[in-house]
Amino acid sequence: MSVLARPAVAALAAKGFQRLVRLSERRSSPVRFPEFPGNTRELTIPTSIGPARAVVYSPADGDELPPVHVNFHGGGYVLPLTQLDDPLCRCLAAEAGVVVVNVDYVLAPQHRFPAPPRQAFEVVRWVAEHGAEHGWDGARLSIGGQSAGGGLAAAVARQALEQGGPAIALQVLHYPPLDLATGFKDKGTPIKGSELRPWMAEIFNNSYIPNPQHRTDRLASPAHPTDTADLTGIAPALVITAELDLLRPEAERYAERLRTAGALLQLHNVTGADHGYDVRNDERAREIYTLIATQLRRIAPGAGPSDAGRVV
Repeated sequence: MSVLARPAVAALAAKGFQRLVRLSERRSSPVRFPEFPGNTRELTIPTSIGPARAVVYSPADGDELPPVHVNFHGGGYVLPLTQLDDPLCRCLAAEAGVVVVNVDYVLAPQHRFPAPPRQAFEVVRWVAEHGAEHGWDGARLSIGGQSAGGGLAAAVARQALEQGGPAIALQVLHYPPLDLATGFKDKGTPIKGSELRPWMAEIFNNSYIPNPQHRTDRLASPAHPTDTADLTGIAPALVITAELDLLRPEAERYAERLRTAGALLQLHNVTGADHGYDVRNDERAREIYTLIATQLRRIAPGAGPSDAGRVV
């Protein structure tokens, strides 16, 4: 057994990686996709877990109260990678004409499961309820995320289903981890140079949910066989996988569950790509970000759980 299987050691490693990420953010780097200007402002959203900082991206023109898309960044529920999604958020605001709320949610090990998905849900509920005062239409609401952010988006959609709202017109799950209960080594053999490695999963999973028995929770592992709840009425989903990603099979299993529930809008596989491909490949990133923007443009007033699977 690896020393990283010990939650205390994993937590120490996670905090070290967090410091490295924050140091790297201080260095200037070329702006990706400069054709999409960033009209941004910061916002603090109150939640029972603590205040959540968010960066709000507004479209240059369009509706007086445009639709709103809440984005959750990736990083294994551990890394503070909000800024990494800046190109995606600028693209969606410009191409889809939506307000994008990019959320800096709480992270493990400082805030372990279920704090992140609970806070994420409260953020989305707040966004739905406070649109008029902040410049968006909370009745035309979508959510999404990449990697761990996709896992959080799935958890938010599940809580909205169980609690009767808010109405979510679309959930975008981009190469999400949806089965934390299955050991990473049981998910296959990483390709040479793979983005995800077993030691990374040990740090992330043992920091986020130290007790393996809790990893089958529906808000952490909706693709695990133990979750058999009826998902009829859950928000329509765009599920995007990467062909070489070890997380692809679990995303496909969950997509099949959504299909059975009448909630799978589209399953799209990015051929020849690995986890996090869009961070390194601008051409593929533009292609998939445009796909997401196309689906976001279809959001209509009143679309939500009761409209699962409907394309408007």
